[in-house]
Amino acid sequence: MQLVADVGGTNARLALGRGGRLLPGSERRFAGDDHASFDDVLRAFLDQSGQPTISGVCVAVAGPVHGGQARLTNRDWSFSVDRLAALTGAAQVALINDLTALGHATASLAPQVLRPAPADRPRNGQSLVVGAGTGFNVCACRALPGGGVLTLEAEEGHTALPATVAVRLADLLGAEAAAAFTSTEETFAGRGLARFHALRTGRPAEPAAATAAAAASGDSQAVQTFALMAELFGLLLRELALRFMPREGLWLAGSVARALIPWTDRIEAGFLAEPFMREIPAGTPLLLIADDMAALQGCLNAITR
Repeated sequence: MQLVADVGGTNARLALGRGGRLLPGSERRFAGDDHASFDDVLRAFLDQSGQPTISGVCVAVAGPVHGGQARLTNRDWSFSVDRLAALTGAAQVALINDLTALGHATASLAPQVLRPAPADRPRNGQSLVVGAGTGFNVCACRALPGGGVLTLEAEEGHTALPATVAVRLADLLGAEAAAAFTSTEETFAGRGLARFHALRTGRPAEPAAATAAAAASGDSQAVQTFALMAELFGLLLRELALRFMPREGLWLAGSVARALIPWTDRIEAGFLAEPFMREIPAGTPLLLIADDMAALQGCLNAITR
């Protein structure tokens, strides 16, 4: 029996797995605000699950992992391989980044294709997961013989914006307002979308989810915000396609990425906007990770494949 967990700043989800599959009905969700630490969450989950004997544990964390230790970026929770082993009695323990978990999940996901690519395109076994939600990051992946995935750490969220994105932002907002978008994460995470909507409309800032709800109800200003953000996202994806050469596909994940899907045509317009080396994005399929269990399955894949 394996125990897997996907831990973000708002919620932690835990489940059990066996034989490479998640056990139906084993998932539990815990609100971070209700618990002082992940240790408390883990104890509660084991109690609710009948204290099963655990042979392996893999926990995905929304934050950097170094030397078998991690800390959430927006909640005062810490993690360590040694503590997880002591709490569960497991002999095999892994602590990984949440994008790394999604990278491992691509080995067993059935993709939702947003934009196909020619079947005769060059192939190289490489793909890229792009997570745009509360934060932003990527995970480069390479398929391994036997069905596993090699995942590579990266930090794209705190990189400077590509010039194509920065110039387009200045066109839309003016240079002074565009200067507020200081990094990729500050532009394409939820708070970036909220800031972009407030600056272009002159309305008070509101959570990205509220803007998404307004767009869904037909608010023209919110619809335009999402259409323009989708174009900007496409420009960014073009840069990532050249940087990582993910000929097997760009997998999109996270709440912001999912909210932009109704404007896939605008994403594609940005993705193919630059004529130089257009053959690379043109030959790269855009895929969506829509499965809420993907990170948990990725954790299971990481310790069983």
